[in-house]
Amino acid sequence: MRRRGEGALGCCGLCTCPGTAGDEIMHQDITPLCAADIQDQLKKRFAYLSGGRGQDGSPVITFPDYPAFSEVPDKEFQNVMTYLTSIPSLQDAGIGFILVIDRRQDKWTSVKASVLRIAASFPANLQLVLVLRPTGFFQRTLSDLAFKFNRDDFKMKVPVIMLSSVPELHGYIDKSQLTEDLGGTLDYCHTRWLCHRTAIESFALMVKQTAQMLQSFGTELAETELPNDVQSTSSVLCAHTEKKDKAKEDMRLALDEGQSILESIREPLSKSPEQSLNQDQLDNQTTVQRLLAQLNETEAAFDEFWAKHQQKLEQCLQLRHFEQDFREVKAALDVLAQKIATFTDVGNSLAHVEHLLKDLASFEEKSSAAVERARALSLDGEQLIDNKHYAVDSIRPKCHELQHLCDQLAAEVTQRRGLLNKSLELHGLLEASMKWCDEGIYLLASQPVDKCQSQDGAEAALQEIEKFLETGAENKIQELNKIYQDYEPILTQDLMEHVQKVFQKQESMEEMFHRRQASLKKLAAKQTRPVQPVAPRPEALTKSPCPSPGVRRGSENNSSEGNALRRGPYRRAKSEMSESRQGRSSSTGDEEESLAILRRHVMNELLDTERVYVEELLCVLEGYAAEMDNPLMTHLISAGLQNKKDVLFGNMEEIYHFHNRIFLRELENYIDCPELVGRCFLERMEEFQIYEKYCQNKPRSESLWRQCSDCPFFQECQKKLDHKLSLDSYLLKPVQRITKYQLLLKEMLKYSKSCEGAEDLQEALSSILGILKAVNDSMHLIAITGYDGNLSDLGKLLMQGSFSVWTDHKKGHAKVKDLARFKPMQRHLFLHEKAVLFCKKREENGEGYEKAPSYSYKQSLNMTAVGITENVKGDVKKFEIWYNAREEVYIIQAPTPEIKAAWVNEIRKVLTSQLQACREASQHRVLEQSQSLPLPASSNTSPSKGNARNVKKLEERKTDPLSLEGYVSSTTLPKPPEKGKGWSKTSHPLEAPEDNDGWSSAEEPINSSDAEEEGGVGPRKLVPGKYTVVVDDEKGSPNTLAVRSGDVVEVVQEGEEGLWYVRNLTSSKEGWVPASSLSVLLGKSSSAQCLSSPGKTPRSTLAVP
Repeated sequence: MRRRGEGALGCCGLCTCPGTAGDEIMHQDITPLCAADIQDQLKKRFAYLSGGRGQDGSPVITFPDYPAFSEVPDKEFQNVMTYLTSIPSLQDAGIGFILVIDRRQDKWTSVKASVLRIAASFPANLQLVLVLRPTGFFQRTLSDLAFKFNRDDFKMKVPVIMLSSVPELHGYIDKSQLTEDLGGTLDYCHTRWLCHRTAIESFALMVKQTAQMLQSFGTELAETELPNDVQSTSSVLCAHTEKKDKAKEDMRLALDEGQSILESIREPLSKSPEQSLNQDQLDNQTTVQRLLAQLNETEAAFDEFWAKHQQKLEQCLQLRHFEQDFREVKAALDVLAQKIATFTDVGNSLAHVEHLLKDLASFEEKSSAAVERARALSLDGEQLIDNKHYAVDSIRPKCHELQHLCDQLAAEVTQRRGLLNKSLELHGLLEASMKWCDEGIYLLASQPVDKCQSQDGAEAALQEIEKFLETGAENKIQELNKIYQDYEPILTQDLMEHVQKVFQKQESMEEMFHRRQASLKKLAAKQTRPVQPVAPRPEALTKSPCPSPGVRRGSENNSSEGNALRRGPYRRAKSEMSESRQGRSSSTGDEEESLAILRRHVMNELLDTERVYVEELLCVLEGYAAEMDNPLMTHLISAGLQNKKDVLFGNMEEIYHFHNRIFLRELENYIDCPELVGRCFLERMEEFQIYEKYCQNKPRSESLWRQCSDCPFFQECQKKLDHKLSLDSYLLKPVQRITKYQLLLKEMLKYSKSCEGAEDLQEALSSILGILKAVNDSMHLIAITGYDGNLSDLGKLLMQGSFSVWTDHKKGHAKVKDLARFKPMQRHLFLHEKAVLFCKKREENGEGYEKAPSYSYKQSLNMTAVGITENVKGDVKKFEIWYNAREEVYIIQAPTPEIKAAWVNEIRKVLTSQLQACREASQHRVLEQSQSLPLPASSNTSPSKGNARNVKKLEERKTDPLSLEGYVSSTTLPKPPEKGKGWSKTSHPLEAPEDNDGWSSAEEPINSSDAEEEGGVGPRKLVPGKYTVVVDDEKGSPNTLAVRSGDVVEVVQEGEEGLWYVRNLTSSKEGWVPASSLSVLLGKSSSAQCLSSPGKTPRSTLAVP
């Protein structure tokens, strides 16, 4: 039964849990008045509900003696009456209320006013009104009379009984239902009652708010849409969990509050067990208990609802995780499927197939993680299905798809491995056949022809061949069609051609063996016949124009039998000679074919190693260099390695592109004519200069590797590539490759000396050796420190090496001269086209390239002012380099006489080239003056190119009608000098050290700026001494001396028109010769002076012996 007092307690139900006790409270009438709202009015205590009951259970409302009752505002009175009458249950309130009005200390007028006020505004049913009238005699008498005469004024539907004393009151209401001030025993405290009422109503409000919060939260949960991604689902689950925890905390606080109120209501019982609770207290206890029970039910219903909602959210999160992992795994499997689809190559060699198998195994190892993850994800999906996931229809197809992709990838890998194993087997057969053929070729080439001419030698060679052919059963290809049938799935066009070539090679080799067998069988089948010891050799018989002595002796005997006996050995010898010639001819053919096979063998080695080299470069570039730009590998790269890719790898990528795109493809064009492969090298010799750049960077690369070799990045890359060697071994490959070329070219040249391309092979070999030298020289050149200028301005580096150097300078201090004789300096010399550099070698500490020396620059000499003395007394390893007419002299001691000779020859070439260039310019000036010919610009050229060009020009001058010689010879020659007359007083004697072979180089004065300032181009000035002829003039004119290039002449007199009168020391003849055809020769005890006019500082010139 619903109680009226519960109307003020509010609602605590959850709308989302129908059928629970919460519906009763949610639909109760809500009274606007609460104890908290009229707390001050209730504290006045002009009326209170003590909890007492009448005999029929009517609630008793007591109006105690309150003098200011008449002053209570009507609003407050109405509020208090309304609130008090709303507290009892509907059943008790329906019986009617009993009002006890205590006016014992008041006046009748006040009693009347109070009764009338109560009767007029009491909001509930009244059963009985008991009034304790005033106790004074006068007032009591007055009240009796007034009540009798004014009964109708009350107009109340219930009886109003005037009581004179408290005992009369006890006749209507039991003492236990009255408070102590009315003579009863009911325990009542207005303050406690007010506190309980406030707490109960506050608790009811808390329950109501909790119910509303749960209702709102339940609505929010029911209306929440499930997100489509992991992050959003996790956020929703976290947010809902937080709200659920807060709701649970609010319910816990409400329960604690209700338990506290309940204990407060039961407090009197805990103090005195005999004491009992009045009806209102019991009602309060029941109300609180009911609220607590309903709150527990609401919490249980919410927990059940939350469990379902949480399970759905968690399953949604599991689904989103599954879907996200599915997308990632499927993308990874798709990438793997694309990669395995690219594994179409079956290999072009045994090593290539092994490499492909390694790549496939590496791919399978790398893909195993993705496959295992996919299978594990499929098992997770099956587990979700077993756990009654709500999205079974979405999970099951994805699990099936993952299983299908994994099985498909595994099948592809198995298929590719099967094909590669087939290819490996086929290439193994091909390699075995080729190896067998090569061994057969070497066997044929190693059998000496001369030993095979004897019967024993032929039989031994025949046994070797037969024994070798027996090994063909397990090494050679038996049936070509069977090969095609067995290996059809892997036979590409290129591989089929390769099989055909190997089979053809095998047939060619077998044919050679059969021919050799036939020849050897003939030689072995011949019977040994007696031959006279004095009989001539068959070769001698064929060469001798006259009959042999035996034949002559036989002709003197007339016996026919004797003639027959003598002719028999001759005929046999002639027959054997003919067979021997045929055997040698056949052997020569076999030898030529053996050489051709050896050339193909070298060519195959060149191509195979080139392909391996290209693959190794690509492996390094993709497995190391490209990975340095991979963001996923950045965390493994140490700080010292950051942005150092160009330093570490140099121009390896440029080398790779050259070999992969150009050189390898061009080499393959010479596979059928290996003797011509030298042309391929010559055509690409300029591109090979890229190796010089790589080698120059190698010290920096090596130093960086030494610093960072322990970096985890290199270890990870090496692990991925499955390399047994570390990166530094692969960085050395280009250096090893450029060295390997010269070895292969030497081998090819060895077997191609009589072939068409031998000259190209020799030139290619020389060029490769030149590149190696240039690379080696450049490695030293880049180590020079302290040189202010640009080394490239000095021309090409010709030679470099270490020497002991003594100095002897004319202007030097005496002490320096003395020290120079005993204490040499260790210097490293660099000979360029335009200068020679002196450096001090400094060894560096460290390992590998870090130990490479450096060179501190000390000084340099300009080659235009340099001269040399080839021999120095006392040491065949010494020579002199002097500067500015021996103002500075450097005595150089080479490690060996051979090194000294090489340096002297190279310096001589440079000086000769400079002098020839100077002389050509002079001759052109003369021609320009006489014939108005243009003067070509002169420039210092390299010795090799300069010599060839100068020789060509000199040859052209022999027949050129406009040459200087032809011009001079057409003029009238002066008379020869008188005997006894020699040089004029202005002649300058030549001074030279005791050592001979002095050489120097400078511009001739006719080509110098000094000569031009003093009169331009004119005849050459005479300088006494010995000269050598540099231009042939063997015919000569009637008045000129016939001379040849290289003749040594001595100048007797200077003539006109550029002619000198000379004595030819070679032929002892005298005559006029053009001065331009002579070059000054230094005598054994003379030094060179420049051919300049007096008064000019002499500059060193070149003498050509």
